[in-house]
Amino acid sequence: MFKNFSNHSGVALLRFLVALPYKILVSIGYVLGYIAAHIPSERNRVVEINLQLCFPELSAEEIDQLRKQHWRLLGRSLVEKSIIWLGTKKQLKHMIEIQSEVDLADRKPRILVNMHFIGIEGSIILSALSEEKGWPRTSGFFQRMKSPFFNKKIIEWRNRFGGNSIDRQGNTLEMIREIRTGSFIIIAPDIDLGLKDSTFAPFFNIQTNTITAVSRLAKITGAQVCMMITTLKKNEAGYICAISKPLENFPTDDPQADTARLNQIFEQEIRLRPAEYYWVHKRFKNRPLNEASPY
Repeated sequence: MFKNFSNHSGVALLRFLVALPYKILVSIGYVLGYIAAHIPSERNRVVEINLQLCFPELSAEEIDQLRKQHWRLLGRSLVEKSIIWLGTKKQLKHMIEIQSEVDLADRKPRILVNMHFIGIEGSIILSALSEEKGWPRTSGFFQRMKSPFFNKKIIEWRNRFGGNSIDRQGNTLEMIREIRTGSFIIIAPDIDLGLKDSTFAPFFNIQTNTITAVSRLAKITGAQVCMMITTLKKNEAGYICAISKPLENFPTDDPQADTARLNQIFEQEIRLRPAEYYWVHKRFKNRPLNEASPY
């Protein structure tokens, strides 16, 4: 009974947030981020550890400042989920601008490699504009949530413009079919999803467990691989979803080398805007050679 009330209260809160003027919504997010940064928590500890591991050259004061900046932006992105999940096409177009170096209407087999910046779900704009732009539908893996209620709801919300969320557990063949039909295939390989179908590759000079799916799928399907990075505009008025030209000489016959190359691209992008990266994730939880977890 309580869980049911809690679930529906959560949906009601999202509907309230999505009805607010965008500037007010953003301000609420910044306040929530400020509060979260000043409350001791497990995730605050994870953020600090990640920053210390990746930026050993920074002082304790600089790490703390970066941690606070991250929480500020993360708080904003969390309330913006109301627009991502429930917003109209008009709201999404106002919040996210697409800049693409490839013709999105050519229906070539293409994998869009997304990174876990705070604006990662900016890819929803591709689905929202697909009909009027003549673009194919958007497909991507999703990770199951612990709550069956919100797992179902978020899939519905993400797919409301004709997208296709594919459970990453055992559905590789469906993803291959989607790539070959020319759908936009979005994969975010920069989180630790376990040791299956993964390899350890350098990331900020740390051997980091990373899935090899991008290399393997590109090799099987002959798909182009493009980076798709959604970051804040300089004036913080919204986001830019930038899609790059296809990576040259990718994939090779070596999935481990390909994965290491992607990790280096991720690192280069993160160094440009470190506060925007998703530092709350335990990126280094699985370690090679039975090393102890830093967490």
